Amino acid sequence: MSDTTQDTTKPAPKKLFIKTYGCQMNVYDSERMAEALGPSGYVEVGSPEEADMILLNTCHIREKAAEKVYSELGRFRGLKDEKPDLKIGVAGCVAQAEGEEIMRRQPLVDLVVGPQSYHRLPELEAKARGGARALDTDFPPEDKFEHLKARPKARRAPAAFLTVQEGCDKFCAFCVVPYTRGAEVSRPAERILAEARDLVERGVREITLLGQNVNAYHGAGADGGGDWSLARLIWALNDVDGLERIRFTTSHPNDMGDDLIAAHGECEKLMPYLHLPVQAGSDRILKRMNRSHTAESYIRLVERIRAARPDILLSGDFIVGFPEETEEDFQATLDLIEEVKYGSAFSFKYSPRPGTPAAERPTVDPAEADDRLQRLQALITRQQREVQDSMVGGEVSVMFEKPGRREGQMVGKSDYLHAVHVAEADVAVGDIRRVRIVESGANSLAGALV
Repeated sequence: MSDTTQDTTKPAPKKLFIKTYGCQMNVYDSERMAEALGPSGYVEVGSPEEADMILLNTCHIREKAAEKVYSELGRFRGLKDEKPDLKIGVAGCVAQAEGEEIMRRQPLVDLVVGPQSYHRLPELEAKARGGARALDTDFPPEDKFEHLKARPKARRAPAAFLTVQEGCDKFCAFCVVPYTRGAEVSRPAERILAEARDLVERGVREITLLGQNVNAYHGAGADGGGDWSLARLIWALNDVDGLERIRFTTSHPNDMGDDLIAAHGECEKLMPYLHLPVQAGSDRILKRMNRSHTAESYIRLVERIRAARPDILLSGDFIVGFPEETEEDFQATLDLIEEVKYGSAFSFKYSPRPGTPAAERPTVDPAEADDRLQRLQALITRQQREVQDSMVGGEVSVMFEKPGRREGQMVGKSDYLHAVHVAEADVAVGDIRRVRIVESGANSLAGALV
């Protein structure tokens, strides 16, 4: 007679809720944090009300980022009263920047961990469970990626992020990244390739390589021949069976080497899309931003990239109202946009970040900065629509990622990163198909399978 007695000694899993703010790297980091806490008995859940631990993975780029985190924490006060054993943690760049101040201002916070210490989460969680408050915002000498080894699990989508580089040595006058993420560090190529193969085995067909300054990548090569550039890494990924698409973000104009430019024209799996922030079109403002490039050098770089890959779609970042920016400076930015012609862009009104050089400088009148932002965004929107409208009647390659809102509809991303939806599509998630574009919408394209 078989023994069907159930094992009731195994503890019930603890429930983890992670809210992710900001960049794609934070999305990647949140996955790694969940994996790090797996051996401690945690499984992810979809709401804070279900959780035994809440982690806020924060971003310090947007205006009043820290205050928004404190406001979010305040919403958990009632939940903490209802569930005294609930643990609340703050991670990410706000955690790095604020450190002990978070615990001082919000007594309900049990742990604070910076972006370079996620591999220490299990011991920080154990400390918090023991009744002590845990803080770790160091820049440890050990490689966190060596400790954050991905654990087998079902992949929910055919596209994934993969961090290859962290930190930045550029010290732009407006940016907190060098202070919250530290100096540039590149992962060894072999570890990246191993993680990419693991992702492909779990159904991933497109990988986006991540880094605060990704094209400055200089990790130890997998062939023992010294450091590899980002282009060399991309060529190695191009040989990974089952991987169909490669992207990377975010780049600095000063680190677009000849081999990376050539790869855009020669590497079959590297998609024809490049995010290449310039921030401003005025050389005077660029110098004040400590960007180390000029408008002219940026335009010449764009010409070289387009010579290598004529159909490439460019996106960018722009800051308006930077300290001391004049109308003449702003007009130079508009002139650059008119010349380059972007397919998309992110644009922001300057807001000071404490501890950065620009934070101490005289600011532009807020009303004037608002007006400039609206004018710049109108220009970018017009260019984006022109690019999308020009695609009607043509064909693109689309990787389908999820069902659409309507019955039978499927949605995916084109090789140019446009959202494309197809009605009554006989395709599955992960399929890559040719699609003829039949309509251009405000932020997406509609098509039909070829």
